[in-house]
Amino acid sequence: MEQMLNVSSNPHVRARMTTAKIMQLVAIALLPAAIVGIYNFGFKALAILVVSIGSAVLAEWLYDHFMHKPNTIGDFSAVVTGLLIGMNMPAGIPLWIPALGSIFAIIVVKQLFGGLGQNFMNPALAARCFLMISFAGKMTDFSVSDSFKGAVDGVTGATPLAALRDHGFVAGSSVPIKNLLIGNIQGTIGETSVIAILIGAAILLCYKVISARIPLTYIGSFAVFVIIYMLASGKGFDVNYLFTHLFGGGLMLGAWFMATDYVTSPITVKGQYVYGVCLGVLTGIFRIFGASAEGVSYAIIFCNLLVPQIERFTRPVAFGKGGAKK
Repeated sequence: MEQMLNVSSNPHVRARMTTAKIMQLVAIALLPAAIVGIYNFGFKALAILVVSIGSAVLAEWLYDHFMHKPNTIGDFSAVVTGLLIGMNMPAGIPLWIPALGSIFAIIVVKQLFGGLGQNFMNPALAARCFLMISFAGKMTDFSVSDSFKGAVDGVTGATPLAALRDHGFVAGSSVPIKNLLIGNIQGTIGETSVIAILIGAAILLCYKVISARIPLTYIGSFAVFVIIYMLASGKGFDVNYLFTHLFGGGLMLGAWFMATDYVTSPITVKGQYVYGVCLGVLTGIFRIFGASAEGVSYAIIFCNLLVPQIERFTRPVAFGKGGAKK
């Protein structure tokens, strides 16, 4: 009888989906967008991705080695971080910049706060914001692909969002919606093709790695914000202007692959909806009223800091508590 009992500590029920498998699926889901970026921008894009991934993995291995900690590169989280950093780089960036970003993400944002699961903001986006502040000129320079056939008419090398901001172009006359969907536009390596990003998102949804609550709430809230702005400013409804904002920057990549980060997003269902709305509103404010044409990275980082308070106010009431006292 004693041999039939097995007493162990919790958890007693374990999921088949391990951290390593989740990260591998995320990396696979990012491949379509990465491949389109390499096709569009050539060998330099591939080199940037290789350097950013290699730097992230090496930084994690070195930190674990010198701090006498168990090696954690096998969980593939460093690979995903490096891949996301590389995909958020313009194709003409010097290779040392994504390498520096990967080192910053792994050492400063992730490891110094306790490693995987302890970071208070998305490491890849924190690195991008760090690089944007430190090397703004190089991070927004797309002139390396001046001859790229997807350049906005009349503004060689400009992204669609930069064209909207700096030159007041009507998106319908400068960037066909088809180009926005297939990736025939300027942008960072991994953000140009909406179709490729959605293929990756479908993979994550099919394997239940992520829920659609945050991405759809984020994208929907942002779309509503842009529509309200168009109507309030007297421009009238312009579907091309709306689609340029939805598909012409980093919104799709950020919504599906970075806003859904397990560690830095709410775990409560109500909190995820609140989080998505905050992301949409902040992205709209940063893009339309801010100094930069893009605002996804800053919006996600800012909302990462709000997650503890969002979870605090959306935490479900425990059974048997919160009822009216008699």
